[in-house]
Parts: sequence; C-alpha cells; structure tokens
Amino acid sequence: MDDRRAVRAILDGAERAPDASALFGGASARLRRLVGFHAAAWSATDPGTGLVTAPMHVENLGRGEGCFAYWETALLEESVVPFRELARAAVPAAGLRAATGDLPARSVQFRKLLARQGVGDELRAVLRIGGRPWGVVSLFREAGRPPFGPAEVALLARLSAPLAGRLRALAVPPPGTAEGAGRDEPGPGLVLFDPSGVPISINDEARHHLARVPAGPSVPSPLGPPLPIWLAGTAAQARAVASGRDRGAARVRVRTRDGRWLVCHATRTEGPGGAPGPTAVVVQPAAGSDLAPLIADAYGLSVRELEITELIARGLSTGDIAADLVISPHTVRDHVKTIFGKTGASSRGELVARLFADRHWPRRAAAGPAGRAR
Repeated sequence: MDDRRAVRAILDGAERAPDASALFGGASARLRRLVGFHAAAWSATDPGTGLVTAPMHVENLGRGEGCFAYWETALLEESVVPFRELARAAVPAAGLRAATGDLPARSVQFRKLLARQGVGDELRAVLRIGGRPWGVVSLFREAGRPPFGPAEVALLARLSAPLAGRLRALAVPPPGTAEGAGRDEPGPGLVLFDPSGVPISINDEARHHLARVPAGPSVPSPLGPPLPIWLAGTAAQARAVASGRDRGAARVRVRTRDGRWLVCHATRTEGPGGAPGPTAVVVQPAAGSDLAPLIADAYGLSVRELEITELIARGLSTGDIAADLVISPHTVRDHVKTIFGKTGASSRGELVARLFADRHWPRRAAAGPAGRAR
C-alpha cells in the first residue's frame, strides 16, 4: 500500500503540473494505483472561505445537476466529517464507513446520492497548508468492496500538505499578468436565482466574465449556456446563510484562463413580508483588497510580511516603514530578507515588478514626510 516510489511519483507529477487542472488529473490517475476507487471529485477551494472554485476535476461521478447535488450536499448539508471540520481536524482525511461505525446512512449525502449511485464508501480529504484549505478531494469505492482502511486514510492525509503547497504555488500570478489588467474590462456581472435556486436572469457582463474561466462541471440553465458549479454553489451558500443553515461568507475568488482573477459573491434578498427573494450573484474583476491576501498566502507571507511588502510597493524606505509600523529598522531589514527568500526576489524593484502592481493592493491613506499615514 505505502509504496514510497509511487507516492514520490504523485508528488513529482504535482510539481511538474502547469496548473491545478493538470495537478488534479495526474494525482488522481497515480493515486488510483495505490488506493482502489472507481470515481473521484477534486476541486480547488478559496483559501479564505473554503468554498469550491475553479478548476474542478470529476471522474465517473456524473455531471450537470447530479454533480452539483454532490457538492451542494457535501458543503452545505453533510454532518458526517464535513469538509469544514476536516479543514481544522488533526488529520485532514477520513473514510465515511469508518467515521460512522459502518453505518454510512447516517450521512445525508450517502442517503440522498451516493447509495443510489452504487457507492459503498467515500474517502475525503482537505488539501491544506498554513491553516488554509486550497483544495478538497473525495474518492469513491463501489458497494460490495471493502471500505477504505486506516492505511489509505493515512496516505491521503500525508498527501494533503504537499498537494496544497503546490496549489498555493500555482496561485502566484505569472509574470506580466498585471500588465493591462482592468483595461477594457466590463463592469460587474449579475446572475439572479429564484428562491428555489433556478437561474432567472443574467447580464452581458456576467456572460463575458464567465467565458474567461476554465471549463469544468456545470449545471443546466434556462438562460443559455450552463453555469459553473462554483457559481451555483456560491448562490446556494448565500441561501444557506440567509436561512440560518450555515455561516460564513458566500464569496470565492476564481482564476481566469489568462491568469487573472475574478471575485464572485452572493447574497439572498428578501421579498414582501420577509419572504425569501431572489439570490443575487455578482461576478467582477478582483480588486486589490481581494487579491492582496491571496497573493500573500500564495507566497507564504505572514501578516507582518504582507504589511511590509505593501509599504515597499508604495516606495517607502526602511526608516519610513519602521516609523509606520512602530518597529526598529533592523526588524524591517530582517523581514525584508525573509520576504526576498519566500518570493525569490533579489531587490525591492524586482519584488514590486514581479508581484505587486499597484492594482493588487488596497489603497492606504496618503503618507506624510516620515511615511506615517495621515
């Protein structure tokens, strides 16, 4: 089972993967040789909210509404080893039959979907690093076969951090993607869903933005082309939050095919007498306040390192940064050295040119002569 050479092949393949889609496909194919499964579902997640985003990789699970139903129940209804708990658990992987004492029907998802599809057991994991979830995976085994065992759970848990680390590295914007960002971009896109979750309206701006995201599992729409599962899932999260069934933000960041970022956020409105109204989903180019934390996470920067990098991008000197943050210049220099090590930059100019075009950052108040905000 624990074939070190095969595990090494999974990690080496992940390091060579040019994007998250290739990482998921390659890791799934190699993992199948170690852990027997007949179906799988992989998805990137927003490290801030844990909600699924693009890309997704699905094998033998069905597509369209069935695939969306899986993610909806997995993220919003499941009470047995839900992904949100695995993201915080000591071990970020678990088997369904083992977690339920061989009573999988305790799982909402199993009762609603998996049993009907001939699934006997599910092994799921959160791909996490630095306390952040960068992806989720579920492996499925047919009914009648042995359940996933402790060694298989341990193997998937062992892969969690290195695969998450590669997903985090792939979130780093490629050189040059900031150039021209925002030029000729349409305004916010809007998609409306009725209270039951059926899309009822979409504007041209939303169509433009959605045409730029990677292809993946989608749900049928009476408005025209199918809508990405992550968009329908964000709307479902907003409805769950409004009804008190869940907590947290209904918000995800999505990378486009050209390496830029969109942000998608949803809210459920109220109708007459407080009745549930339509759910509005806005899709638009990510602002600096959306990107700065993600870029910092991608490079493994701490909160303090993020602050210092922002000030470097604004052109402040070591002394000005020290005054602004009320720390010593020596401490600033130590942080800058660490930032260079994490980002691979060798100078402040290279750091700014490589990472932090002004549009990546939320605007700070104007700085005075000593560099302190006024």
